[in-house]
Parts: sequence; C-alpha cells; structure tokens
Amino acid sequence: MGEMEGPNTGHRSNTAAARRLKPILLICVVSLALGFGYWWIFKRHWVATDNAYVRVDSARISARIPGTVIRVHIDNDHPVREGQLLYELDPADYRVAVDKARAALQQDEADVQAAGISISMVDEQTAALVQAAEAALKAARDSEREARHRLAELKNMRQAVAAELGQVERDFGRFDHLYQQGAGTARQQEQSKTALKKARAQLAATDAQTAAVESALAAASQQVDRAVAQLQAVQSDRYNVEIQRYRLESLKARRDKSRAELDAALLNLSYCRVEAPIEGYIAQKSIQVGDRIQPGQVLMAVVPLQDAYIEANFKETQLTGVRIGQPARVRADVYPGFTYKGRVAGIRAGTGAAFSLIPAENATGNWIKVVQRVPVKIEFVTPPPSDYPLRLGLSLEVTVDTSDRSGAVLVPADSMNSPPGTPSKP
Repeated sequence: MGEMEGPNTGHRSNTAAARRLKPILLICVVSLALGFGYWWIFKRHWVATDNAYVRVDSARISARIPGTVIRVHIDNDHPVREGQLLYELDPADYRVAVDKARAALQQDEADVQAAGISISMVDEQTAALVQAAEAALKAARDSEREARHRLAELKNMRQAVAAELGQVERDFGRFDHLYQQGAGTARQQEQSKTALKKARAQLAATDAQTAAVESALAAASQQVDRAVAQLQAVQSDRYNVEIQRYRLESLKARRDKSRAELDAALLNLSYCRVEAPIEGYIAQKSIQVGDRIQPGQVLMAVVPLQDAYIEANFKETQLTGVRIGQPARVRADVYPGFTYKGRVAGIRAGTGAAFSLIPAENATGNWIKVVQRVPVKIEFVTPPPSDYPLRLGLSLEVTVDTSDRSGAVLVPADSMNSPPGTPSKP
C-alpha cells in the first residue's frame, strides 16, 4: 500500500508547486512589462550624466602697475558691486610722474606759443622788407635804364657835334687861308674862328655830360647790385621763416608727445584704485596691506554666482538626440532632493580630450578606442534661489529630455550679435 502511494504523492506536490509558481511568474512578467512601458514612455528620451560641474565666467583681478598696497576694502566671500573699490596702491610715485608730465606739457605749450608769435612777427617784418627791397631794386633798375638811355642820346649827340666840329674846322681853314692871301675879309675869318671855338666847346660839353652820365650809370649799376644783394638777403630771411614753421611743427609734435605722456601718467595714477569690473563674490584674495605687487600678478577673483551655468560632460554616444533648447533637470550633491530647471545652451565644438594639455595621439600603433566626452553647456531657466545657491566647481547630476529634437545642433549665427548671457534661440 505504501509503494502505491509514492508516485501519486510526488505528482500532487509538483502540481502544487506549479500552482504557486504561476502567480510569481505572472507578477514578474507584468512588472517587466510595466517597467518597459514606463521606460518606453517616460525614460527612453532622457540622457543623464553625473560628470557635471558648476561653471562661472569669473573675473581675475590682476595688477596693471607695480606698487605697494596701502588699503584693502574687501575680503574673501564678500559680495561686491560693479565699480566698488577693491584695493588701493600707494599713489605718491605716480602723482610725482603726473606733476612732471604736466610741467613738461606746460613748457612745451609755452614754446609753441612763443614760436608762433615769433614766426608771425618775423613773417610780417620780412614781408615788408621784401617789398621794400623789391621796390628799391625796381627804382635802381629804372635809374640804370634811364642812365643808359641818356648815355645813348649823348653818344648820338657827340657824333653830331663831332661832325659839325669837323665841318667848322674845315670852314675855318678855308676862311683863314683866304684871309692870309688877302682874298677874304677879317670878319669872315673871325666868324669862322668863333664858330670853331663854339663847336669845340660844345663837343667838350657833350663829352663832360657823357662822362657824368657814365658815372651815374656806374653808380646806378652798383645800386642795382646792392638792391639785388639786399633782396636776396631778405629772401633768405623769408626761407628762415619757413624753417621756423617746420620747427613750430616739431614743437607741436613734442607737445603732443608730452600730452600723451601726461595721459599715460594720469592713467597709471588711476590704476592705483582698482574697482570691481562685475558684480559677484570675492574669492582667492591673496593680498594684504604692505604687499608689493607686480603687473600681471593675479590678486583675487570676482565670481558672479548669479551668472552660473553648468558644464555637463556627456558621452559621445549620448549626444545623438541632444539639441539646443531642450529642457534639463539638475540635481546638486550638496542639496539632495532639490531639482533645478535648465536648458541646453550649447554643445562644445570638440571633445575634452581634443582641448586637453596633452591631446591624445590616435595615430600610434597602440591605439585603444575610448568613448569620448563632449562638454554641453546648460543654462538655468531661473537663477538658483538664495536658499540653494550654487558655487563654482560643485558636482551635479544632469538629465536632458531629448524628446523634442526640433532645435539646432549648433548655436545659430544670429546669436553672435546678442549680449553675453542672453539665452540663444533653440
């Protein structure tokens, strides 16, 4: 009887186990179906990464001139407004440089004014002297021309007088011969003798006039030479005026140089008071009163936390459906349970490895394929609330909804004309 009951008992136990297993299998199948349906409906368009950090385009404050710190008006973690005074340098040396540059500029201004007045006076004087010299030269040449004309007339007259004297001498010779022979009268002989004396006197007078005119002509020629020399001397003074004008231009250039040096000195003096270029919070302050600083030395940073954004490093395989303008959810490790709302603002033009200090050399023989990461910029839809502030470098977890893929993959070109911080159009 015991042998007959063994197989039936095992069969009944297997059947009972199968009955108990069916609900469990059904529950598993339903759970898998629900999980797949939830993933298909809600999760398949989401990409996430925990390789994300807070980024801020902070302003690094560095020295523009060497100097000694005499006052520091801020400290680490303090908020500052745009234009607020951060620190001051000792301005004594730079004030001396300003005074020296201002004095040099005043001297150059005086030199320019004196040169301008001197040029005006010399210009007027030399212009009058040139006119007088030209008038004197014209008068001397007129006198010389008149003397030459008078000399030519006297030479013609002398020829006529000499011809007449020759005729009178011949007449006197005939009348005197006739008188000696008794054929002529004494009166004729006296008249011819008188005419001869008269002709000789007239020739002598003409010669005397000619000599006087020749002397006057020589004097007139000398006067012309003197007038020409005087005109040339005055004209050389006029050339000196041109030289003085060029010298004036040189003085003006030196004055402009002194004005530029004064502007530079004033600019250096203004650098003794350093103001905040943007609004934000002070970080990395490394100066104290009495420190000697040098140009280019980074002294602190102004971190505009109100302009914070996110740099999420997604795998390249996750970027297939990522577009600009897609919504994103952000969670910070420092605030568990709180979610920030963001949007995709840009996708970097290269991977992180491509812009690293030592880029990968993929053409070598020992190449191993590694999934690359591409930085994606996430902007906050609204600034982080004051009770959940974010700080530079905090770790984040970012999830992007890629269901709407109508946006652009690259930032539109028209966004280049938008002010910094303006959200780009999807």
